[in-house]
Amino acid sequence: MIELFFVTCLIADPKVCHDHSLLFEPKNGLFSCMLMGQSELARWVETHPRERVREWKCRYANAQQQEI
Repeated sequence: MIELFFVTCLIADPKVCHDHSLLFEPKNGLFSCMLMGQSELARWVETHPRERVREWKCRYANAQQQEI
């Protein structure tokens, strides 16, 4: 699986942050995740207005040590 990994922080308290991930089918590959990632994050932010995305990246799921 391909993982869209992202970190969000509360707007009211930027020091309070949480890790999140969305999974994509592996047939779509990392490039598709990079292309679709921004629109997926925009949808996520619309439903979580009290949080701001601090950072995001695409990676292989269960390979946290592998740099992309």
